[in-house]
Amino acid sequence: YYLATMKVYDDEGKAKVQRHRELRKGKGFITIESESLNLTENATKEIDNTSSTILIECISNLVANEMFQINKIMNCNEVAGKIFSDFNKLKGKAENIIIVSNNVFEDGIDYNEATENYMQALGRVNVFLARESDKLTEVVCGIPVELK
Repeated sequence: YYLATMKVYDDEGKAKVQRHRELRKGKGFITIESESLNLTENATKEIDNTSSTILIECISNLVANEMFQINKIMNCNEVAGKIFSDFNKLKGKAENIIIVSNNVFEDGIDYNEATENYMQALGRVNVFLARESDKLTEVVCGIPVELK
């Protein structure tokens, strides 16, 4: 199963989604789109094979989607807690869960408060998922580095 978390806003986003669909074509994925919020809502209904694998792409988008909602910005702790809860509900639905995230923490630039809160929430989620994982791989310049 492929859980797509990207929220599409414009033609560029539509093109990116289409490109990803083409890249997955013929590879046996069952795609669950519109997972931009509430990770488990659709997934727990559609995933019915506990020996399957789930690929979630990407946690960075999911954190942003959960945090920057229409008419309000959610608290860092609420966002992280929501994603922890959703992940725990999803854990029993498949044998393997592969998660894609991003490292946005090393450019040294000062950001506004909302962006700093986003980065804090993403950091908390990444740490949680790293602790929960059996394996952890960081890809640096296209080179996989096994961390766990």
